[in-house]
Amino acid sequence: MSIIPRLSHIATTYRTQLPRDLASSITWTASKQTYCIIRLLADRERVDDAYRAYAYFRWVDDTLDQGGLDVGARMAFVKRQQTLAELCYRNHWPEQLAAEEELLVTLIRSDLEPNSGLQVYIRNMLAVMDFDARRRRRLVSAAELHQYTSCLAVAVTEAMHHFIGHSCTSPQGEGRYLAVTAAHITHMLRDTLEDVVAGYFNIPREVVEAHGIDPNDVSSAPYKAWIKSRVSLARSLFEDARDYLRKVQSIRHRLAAYAYVARFEYVLDAIERDSYQLRASYPKPKSLVAWATMGWLVLNRAMDEQRPSELPQVLSIR
Repeated sequence: MSIIPRLSHIATTYRTQLPRDLASSITWTASKQTYCIIRLLADRERVDDAYRAYAYFRWVDDTLDQGGLDVGARMAFVKRQQTLAELCYRNHWPEQLAAEEELLVTLIRSDLEPNSGLQVYIRNMLAVMDFDARRRRRLVSAAELHQYTSCLAVAVTEAMHHFIGHSCTSPQGEGRYLAVTAAHITHMLRDTLEDVVAGYFNIPREVVEAHGIDPNDVSSAPYKAWIKSRVSLARSLFEDARDYLRKVQSIRHRLAAYAYVARFEYVLDAIERDSYQLRASYPKPKSLVAWATMGWLVLNRAMDEQRPSELPQVLSIR
């Protein structure tokens, strides 16, 4: 018998016929930009694990987003994933797992560093998933949303350092997490209309109560004023984050980070052009000129204070 309970049908019905390389397939389907960044910029010996790390949590998040799951089912699913991680880190290896759960087990088996960036990523992302499972259809406080963003920022930042330029030096301190903090603020604005339909409210309870607005009314003046303040905050954090990124030794890491930032700054540009009226979706740049311009900006920023010894690593094709 498995050490942990069998996965219920809520997970098995999510999967259809899966290709042989599950991790890279999930990554490619979910985000071709992430797939390419891992393929081209991750440390050669960590590419496969980087796909596993992204794909596993993509699967967890997609499972939680399925319609028809009540809070109990969502919490049970997250609890199962938390239990699985804890058992593995205690050197117990459960059986009878979903194929996607095997990705997590493989990751942890390969994680030989104490307090590694990978372990920080896994634990903080599980905390993020736990919060998402619990917050559906209820208003949450500013403090809860701040903690949510903090966990996500720590998770993603440490994962990037673990997989890209792992042997290179990087500064510690709060500046380390600013770029991903700004990206998550932008991400929540970008997904607001979709999230409202699904029962997630990205505006703090305090703002809703102070102005007496409906949390669904994203077109109201108080809501748009709050959106404007969040855009301003994200802009400021992205700007401050550049001071940190310039001090990161790995040029491959800086390339990945600036590509990540550029993707969200594009959304901020669109929100400002729309006078803080949010859209249902934000398309990515489509024209060749737009992509070329974005690529040039990313490369130009990453090459600031470049370290020539890293150039062969950047240009090599994995």
